[in-house]
Amino acid sequence: MALQLLFASAATVLLIIISVLVMRYPRASQTIPPVKRRDHLDALNSPPEPTLLSKSLALALPDSVIFPQNAAAFKQLINSYWARQECEVIPACVVRPHNTQQLCTAVTVLKNEYDERRKLAGEGKAEGLFAIRSGGHSPVSGAASIQGGVLIDLGLFCEVVPSEDGSSVAIGAGAKWMDVSRVLDEKGLAVVGGRNSAVGVGGLTLGGGLSFFSPRFGLVCSNIISYELVLASGSIITASASTNPDLWRALKGGSNNFGIVTRFTARSFPSTKIWSGFLYMPAFQATKVLAAFHEYVSRGDSSDPSTTYDDHAAGPIACFSYIQKLGIQAIAVNLVYTKSPENKKKWPACWGTFSFGSLWRLWSTCKVRTLSSATDEMNALNPPGRRQVFATTTIKNDSTTIAAAHAAYHDAIASIRPVKGLVWTLVLQPLLPVWARKGDATPLGLDACTEEALVIVSFTVNWDEHQDDELVKTVTRHTVEQIDAVAMAHQTGHRFRYLNYCAEWQRPFEGYGEENLRFLQEVSRRYDPDGLFQRGCVGGFKLDVGNGKI
Repeated sequence: MALQLLFASAATVLLIIISVLVMRYPRASQTIPPVKRRDHLDALNSPPEPTLLSKSLALALPDSVIFPQNAAAFKQLINSYWARQECEVIPACVVRPHNTQQLCTAVTVLKNEYDERRKLAGEGKAEGLFAIRSGGHSPVSGAASIQGGVLIDLGLFCEVVPSEDGSSVAIGAGAKWMDVSRVLDEKGLAVVGGRNSAVGVGGLTLGGGLSFFSPRFGLVCSNIISYELVLASGSIITASASTNPDLWRALKGGSNNFGIVTRFTARSFPSTKIWSGFLYMPAFQATKVLAAFHEYVSRGDSSDPSTTYDDHAAGPIACFSYIQKLGIQAIAVNLVYTKSPENKKKWPACWGTFSFGSLWRLWSTCKVRTLSSATDEMNALNPPGRRQVFATTTIKNDSTTIAAAHAAYHDAIASIRPVKGLVWTLVLQPLLPVWARKGDATPLGLDACTEEALVIVSFTVNWDEHQDDELVKTVTRHTVEQIDAVAMAHQTGHRFRYLNYCAEWQRPFEGYGEENLRFLQEVSRRYDPDGLFQRGCVGGFKLDVGNGKI
């Protein structure tokens, strides 16, 4: 009997270790067995004839328009999205401008077509002309893709140019955060930027942006000095604190509702290596992890003078995952300290003296490393090529509500257990209102919050096959709504919804508050009076400007 228990225990530990390897090294896990992918490009036995709009663009920009007939280049561009379902949306053509002037030309052609359609058949006919792609990392259907329309790909706007004095960095809107950190690591600099190296600069920044440096400097958008963008008129303008300040503020969380941003100028600061990594733990540690998370986030409650918060500490990001291939759950907790500790072999004091350090774990990857290494590790946990869904809500740092969120995650597993290749992950991370008051003012509405610490609750879900899309989306939505119902009953909910984690059915701008939403709508009307980026541009979350909901 004792021997049987020993074997059972050993088998359990082995399964846990394998499950962590699946979480930690998903690229390898996807090869056994291979993921079956639908490739809609393969179904195009004979590419369709170019549309009249596509021909107009090709005539104006002969070196920058790629058609399906150019199969290799077209396929490479379409298959470069992070989420597999976005790769299955096939545009009529892809426009890859080489510079801002070419982008102006493309926007002018699109605006002329938009105006013509409105004259002929009314505003409804003008909907859905084009989409804009920066990094292409959103899983929201149609966020940066369009069926049969024009895709504007900003991939060639990828420059990263630090200023001579090191106080700012000009970043192209088509760059990814890996491009930024690799340039700045060599110069001993950093910006308040993305935590995942494969995420695009444009989408993250225009959606607000959370960063390892947010506890010190605020959100990503709060640290943008200026924006260069192309308006619906085809003109190029700059938005800063002194030039077009209303637009400058609106872009700090207002998404793609005002124009196409081509360049961000971000504040930079000295930064060498950071301390970061993941703790990997078995599922039976969930109760202790939830308690440690709640206790640590409580340190950020500035209404309690007895608590302290080290603003070099980022996190914890607590991830609870069910891995269908193994039928097992596991936990990963990300801890970061943005100041390199004096003793590289010891944990930073803020983490080493806290309960996360004493939790039993399988192993830890925490170490001193470059920012590039830290963001690459985050990216490795969920690489491209799989079907993806996000959804989110925000709650107060209440232990009962946090436990209910975990219970909802756990209870949902039974209904999606048959989904092939499923990785069902609940993510908890802190959001302190004080962060929103650092840096420049934004329309996110967080600056008007109480001092009480908040928790962003989000689901990151990926799976193999398209026939499971609706089931996964339905269960994810039901689970989020279940958490919202608990929060409402306990008065521990919060109106804010982080735009970059929202599902397509969510309405993040309503969470900014009525006054801020009205401000964004006014700015949209001022800089895009005909609504090109509200109706002609698909994707993103719109502002309900004009007649009815858009």
